[in-house]
Amino acid sequence: MRELTLTEKHPHQLSLPALTAIALLVAILVIGATFGTRLGALMLVGGAFGAVLYHAAFGFTGAWRVFISERRGRGLRAQMVMLAVAVVLFFPPLAAGTLFGMPVSGYVAPIGVSVLVGAFLFGIGMQLGGGCASGTLFTVGGGNARMLITLAFFIVGSLIGTAHFSWWTSLPAFQPVSLATTFGAGGGIAISLVLFAAIAAISVVMEKRRHGQLGQAPRVDQGQPRWLRGPWPLLFGAVALALLNFITLALAGRPWGITSAFALWGAKGFEALGGDVSGWGYWQAPGNAAALKASVWSDVTTVMNIGIILGAMAAASLAGKFAPRFHIPLRSIVAAAIGGVLLGYGARLAFGCNIGAYFGGIASGSLHGWLWLVAAFAGNMLGVKLRPLFFSTPARPWVRSN
Repeated sequence: MRELTLTEKHPHQLSLPALTAIALLVAILVIGATFGTRLGALMLVGGAFGAVLYHAAFGFTGAWRVFISERRGRGLRAQMVMLAVAVVLFFPPLAAGTLFGMPVSGYVAPIGVSVLVGAFLFGIGMQLGGGCASGTLFTVGGGNARMLITLAFFIVGSLIGTAHFSWWTSLPAFQPVSLATTFGAGGGIAISLVLFAAIAAISVVMEKRRHGQLGQAPRVDQGQPRWLRGPWPLLFGAVALALLNFITLALAGRPWGITSAFALWGAKGFEALGGDVSGWGYWQAPGNAAALKASVWSDVTTVMNIGIILGAMAAASLAGKFAPRFHIPLRSIVAAAIGGVLLGYGARLAFGCNIGAYFGGIASGSLHGWLWLVAAFAGNMLGVKLRPLFFSTPARPWVRSN
């Protein structure tokens, strides 16, 4: 008898695509019924993030690695487009303090040693762990078994980071600065767009100097419809991520974030084993203390993270490409573990990751987001140098893995 493929149905059993779609729908309904429609809607937004990240193969780690090692800047320029759309959408409501009548605030953090060190460590972790915060989630959902190891140690590193958070934040730092409030929405947008254009222009010059011309987008398989199988155009992914982040701002009152949930998961797990984190400075902040006492399912970031995983899983299975492989070389496992700890620890020190600090921070006009970009990029440069110690062959940018 012919073996069924992932996308075929047996008359008496549901296919994997149907199961993942049902799982996402049930999760949204349960969260919405138990904790309110707003959280249900945010899980749906998380699912959309997962599908976009997967189908557009929108990674930060692979894009930076290719630019560092090969001077190909298509992915980096797509990030500048994403940020440009985001600041145009974000700055007016952030400057006003409200969006659709609801109070909103951005991710604006101090500019200091903790951000510099944390972002640098995070950058190294990106290359060893094989992904950033968003990349870890959508590749886990897409069926990358190795990234489960990165995610587990990401959580461990996040927990350790909360234990040391007070010491790091006591080090010298400048007060938070937001372009949106300092220069107003119009002035902040103008300054930001000039900076994005400058970075894109530099990437073009460096790519042409190395290769003579800009690289072309990969050819599309003409099998299934592109919306189902992918890949989606990279620029479409950039714009979609900015729009989804704006929807998150409208629903949650703040931008998209990821890694605070990893710290919460680690703390909940540690307490389940008999530990106590309530005396740590990080968990004494009112918002963090409340999250620690409440159900993990009432946490906005947790709900969206689960949505991302399920959304990417649904996208991968609908495309017939969800096929985890569990044979992972030992050196790759070691790299995932080290990278995961660096990712989690660095994100706590730096007030966020590539989403909360880089994407969300710059979209909020925060100068700490720009410092994060510079320090994390430097960390990625070192991480690229360290990769041959753990990987026998150079990795290409994620084309269904980050």
